[in-house]
Amino acid sequence: MTDSRVVDFVLSQTGLALFSLLLTVFCYFGAKRLYKYHRVWWLAPIVLAPIVITLLVFNLKIPLPTYFEYTHWLMAMLAPATIAFALPIYRERNLIRQYPLTIGLGVTAGLFLGMISSWLLVKFVPLPVELSKSLLVRSVSTPFAMEATSAFGGVPELTAMMVLITGVIGMLVCEPLFKFMRIRTSLGKGVALGASAHGAGAAKATEIGQQEGVIASLTMIFIGIAMVLGAPVFALIFI
Repeated sequence: MTDSRVVDFVLSQTGLALFSLLLTVFCYFGAKRLYKYHRVWWLAPIVLAPIVITLLVFNLKIPLPTYFEYTHWLMAMLAPATIAFALPIYRERNLIRQYPLTIGLGVTAGLFLGMISSWLLVKFVPLPVELSKSLLVRSVSTPFAMEATSAFGGVPELTAMMVLITGVIGMLVCEPLFKFMRIRTSLGKGVALGASAHGAGAAKATEIGQQEGVIASLTMIFIGIAMVLGAPVFALIFI
């Protein structure tokens, strides 16, 4: 392929779409590697990668339809990835038997407080209809939220963005809140992070301790399952 053909391909829609996919993957793994050696919140992949990608896409003037032409497959991979959530449930079944009431109450509180707080926000803050409906499932992990949001009339892409923002905020404010509320137990920290900040919360809980991470993951999974199964009923209540 001659130099001119290479340039033409890179500047074509297909070339830009392929470049966008490679850029997204590179930014994620680059941020992940940085965070491995420098544990500061703004280098966390969930924070740094979206910011860098957004800035590059904006400054390089890549049209959003072109950007999503191939990168949407990364989002599509979230659905089959939910099957993997069965593994920690089976692996930690003894922990579930040991703390059934605490985990059950954490799941119930996290599920309904997340939806009620979102409903109150939508009720008192004027937002576009699509955003309002997409916001209601922001407190569950992305794969579950994107599946459940259709029952509320939400847009999956907007829902994913709301989930991301919720997780990042929860990850940032958790430790000051734990100190303020005097939450010291592994169980309390794990349930709180899994219920309020889903995937980002589970990652933060794992940094705090192994048991915190396990409990946060279990709480996040059970809340996600409950949201998907109950979404048609919840939609009738909150819409």
